[in-house]
Amino acid sequence: MNKYEIVKKIEEFAPPDTQESWDASGWSVELSSPEVNRILFALTVTDDVVKQAREKNCDMIISHHPLFFVPFEYKDINIYSAHTNLDRAEGGTSDLIIEKLGLKKTRNDDFVRIVELETPITVEELKNMLLKISPKLRYVNNSGAKTVRTIGFCAGSGSEFIGETDAFVTGDLKFHTALDAKKVVFDIGHFESEIFAPELLKKITEVGENGVIADEKSPFI
Repeated sequence: MNKYEIVKKIEEFAPPDTQESWDASGWSVELSSPEVNRILFALTVTDDVVKQAREKNCDMIISHHPLFFVPFEYKDINIYSAHTNLDRAEGGTSDLIIEKLGLKKTRNDDFVRIVELETPITVEELKNMLLKISPKLRYVNNSGAKTVRTIGFCAGSGSEFIGETDAFVTGDLKFHTALDAKKVVFDIGHFESEIFAPELLKKITEVGENGVIADEKSPFI
């Protein structure tokens, strides 16, 4: 397989120029040969993920989270990442959460995806829905709201994007944001909010049996 043709499919889905200025999406390690035999798809490149790649005879890793520093021992395997550009892309990480919940997106607001329900649901119903993908979620309801109709979704760390919806779902809720929130805000976990990304990247690249999904777990017990 030609690695540049594979990456081209990702970049057509999630153009690199849409990533945030601080991001490091793209090639972290780019070896000289354009050919690869097998790809490991991962959320985050760690020592364990690199070990899995070697054990599974993968000569390329495609991840969601990029490396801002590349350890020397990683430099013998191709590593490519699509991060905030994948978050922003139509059908990206936040869209995946909505899809997994069986809901229907109404509109986009940059990184945030909005769901407008025809009929309001209770906060408890929304919590139980989210528990299916995040058994250890936490949430705040400082306003004491009983029902919600509009819900914002932002995978990863999206506290700064809380808008005007009745409820907001993200993966990394900061303390002061939770303290000051005037609406229902759910923290489903950074890992849980983005763990569907490797599946998406494999689907985009259409590599079939030449691609495998890394075995990853949340660092939180």
